[in-house]
Amino acid sequence: MILSELKPGQSASIRSVGGEGALRQHFLDMGLIPGVEVTLIKLAPMGDPMELRLHSYELTLRLADAEKIEISNLHEASRELKQQPKKIPSHHPGLGESGIYHTKAGENPLPEGETITFALAGNQNCGKTTLFNQITGSNQHVGNFPGVTVDRKDGEIKNHPDTLVTDLPGIYSMSPYSSEELVTRQFLLESRPRGIINIVDATNIERNLYLTMQLMELDIPMVLALNMMDEVRENGGSIDVNAMEAMLGIPVIPISAAKNEGIQELIDHALHVAKYQERPGRADFCDPKDHGGAVHRCLHAIMHLIEDHARSHRIPVRFAASKLAEGDTQVLEKLALDPNEQEMLDHIIRQMEEERGLDQSAAIADMRFQFIETVCRQTVVKPKESKEHTRSVKMDRILTGKFTAIPAFVGIMGLVFWLTFGVIGSWLSDLLETGISWLTGLVDAALIAYEINPVIRSFIIDGIFAGVGSVLSFLPIIVTLFFFLSILEDSGYMARVAFVMDKLLRKIGLSGRSIVPMLVGFGCTVPGVMASRTLPSERDRKMTILLTPFMSCSAKLPIYALFTAAFFPRYGALVMIALYFTGILVGILYAFLLKGTMFRGEPVPFVMELPNYRLPGAKNVWQLLWEKAKDFITRAFTVIFIATIIIWFLQSFDARLNVVSDSQTSLLAVLAGLIAPIFWPLGFGDWKIATALITGFSAKESVVSTLTVLLGGSTNALSTLFTPLTAIVFLVFTLLYTPCVAAISSVRRELGGKWALGVVIMQCVIAWIAAWIVRMIGLILGLG
Repeated sequence: MILSELKPGQSASIRSVGGEGALRQHFLDMGLIPGVEVTLIKLAPMGDPMELRLHSYELTLRLADAEKIEISNLHEASRELKQQPKKIPSHHPGLGESGIYHTKAGENPLPEGETITFALAGNQNCGKTTLFNQITGSNQHVGNFPGVTVDRKDGEIKNHPDTLVTDLPGIYSMSPYSSEELVTRQFLLESRPRGIINIVDATNIERNLYLTMQLMELDIPMVLALNMMDEVRENGGSIDVNAMEAMLGIPVIPISAAKNEGIQELIDHALHVAKYQERPGRADFCDPKDHGGAVHRCLHAIMHLIEDHARSHRIPVRFAASKLAEGDTQVLEKLALDPNEQEMLDHIIRQMEEERGLDQSAAIADMRFQFIETVCRQTVVKPKESKEHTRSVKMDRILTGKFTAIPAFVGIMGLVFWLTFGVIGSWLSDLLETGISWLTGLVDAALIAYEINPVIRSFIIDGIFAGVGSVLSFLPIIVTLFFFLSILEDSGYMARVAFVMDKLLRKIGLSGRSIVPMLVGFGCTVPGVMASRTLPSERDRKMTILLTPFMSCSAKLPIYALFTAAFFPRYGALVMIALYFTGILVGILYAFLLKGTMFRGEPVPFVMELPNYRLPGAKNVWQLLWEKAKDFITRAFTVIFIATIIIWFLQSFDARLNVVSDSQTSLLAVLAGLIAPIFWPLGFGDWKIATALITGFSAKESVVSTLTVLLGGSTNALSTLFTPLTAIVFLVFTLLYTPCVAAISSVRRELGGKWALGVVIMQCVIAWIAAWIVRMIGLILGLG
């Protein structure tokens, strides 16, 4: 029997895990190993993927991937929790010589004045961002890891200017599966921080300790932060911290990052182990008695075989041995074993597989989980079902229910967009726009009073204030949108959205996680593109960014409103709806094209943990909003500023660089005149229209303002340029052609200049073809 045949409420034991390579290793790292009991909680509303419980946590898995996993011992699930004897809470000694676990052997204190570097590592949804904000405060900056677009946050520990903490991406293991895991592993192996702060979710400790074991193999001074200990206590659980320290060989500090409890003690221990270079006291987790010591002998034999190679390549021996034992090809290539050593390695692994009765990857994963079970059995009293989990189960009955999930999703996102674009965001945007207009008028009056050269005045008012100001007016909308999205993300709801929508998006080659950036694109393409960096797959991220501009952004609404009022006053709503659905349809067709050409293959497997719903931390939300605002403002005064200045220059000068009094003689008109013939087949080859489309590249609203200026200040003359059919054709073209410069600069930041240029060209080509098809259909129907 296979896992996909399991019914909701049934449990079974895993017999074997199929698949190959990094994908199969990812399954094993997530806990899907032979012998583990899994329970099917429910299927997504569309029947796929499935939600499973194993190792006391929940994760998602697609039916196609579940077909690769064989199960046995089918039975009905039981929700009864095993009663454990209550452990007597032991006092956790302070820092120093009073009994706290510190390895004194091999101490090698760092020189005075050297910057102490730390890596902050942990699973997703373990409170890592909250802890980073607590220990660094505002002393942080955001960048990218070299060669990738994975966010990198660095910050100084408060009151310790000689420190630097790097917040690594949330990962589940050190296997090279996702870009986040690759980045984390590369950073730890090559940068070699002086210490590691490993944060784990104490309410889900089995899942989290899997990464801890791999980090300890790196032989870097390390402390373990048991986060959310307040929830453990409140729900009747406890952890014997001293006993856990003794078993792991590293300092273990109970904390609550959200309530700022235990943070100072954690900082003190982290500084101590890093300053004195006190490395983990244990790196060997295999039991010599387990299955005759097969895994134990295998790992030690590999360590002896590769010791010289590992040291010469500066890879910790134990880490390299365990990775070779589980079949990590990247470590194998880096060590460059000779043929005899390679043959010996293969022989050692084959012998271990025969003795253990499992393949190499499953045997190593099983060894780690066996050790974790031993640690938890001796040190952890599991709490009763937590209030957070009980609340999550109740909320999921509605938010992921078969008949309620999609209506709830539509309602929530509709409320978010209404509040962003109709109430809060739009009000703040209007307020900022009023402020910019007031400041523009004040500066303009001052320039006139001082009789500043008209060209300089035009440059300042029409170039800088009008150009950058029009883009800056969108800042409140972007900040408001990200405020709501960060609440939905940090609360755990976005993981449910991905779970619900996965099957639908898989048909166009994406995973469920892509739904959020594309939805945001209906509001504004800029935050939509920025939101895509949360996607774990580079393939899915690129596809999502390329598809997001097809979702009609709110900046195009003034164009739609102008033309529907002028040509279709009785059918305005119908035209608007048709345009939005046209964008979605073209986006779907383009997705099929990308899926069959540049992005062949299936989206990444949907193996994702579903966290409990939690209230987001105010500090985290504020930090995120500040980062997004700062990022947008930085772009507004760099790429967008340059683009608006170029457009102002083209509008203000003729071919002899004389200031023009009539825009018909400007360089922009000349350029538009050269481009205008391209639009003749579409029915609008007038240079004024081409000019409006060019200025629309700086901001879509500029299409309306440019047409208004070129038509003498009145839009009533639109009928001199358009017929009802060409008006529809023009609307289709503006719907699909290149996004504004702010959006293109976002694409450039995420994917690079070549991809950004490709987006501009491809969108214009697709827009022209779609508009031409619409015109041909109109002419055939006699609407011309």
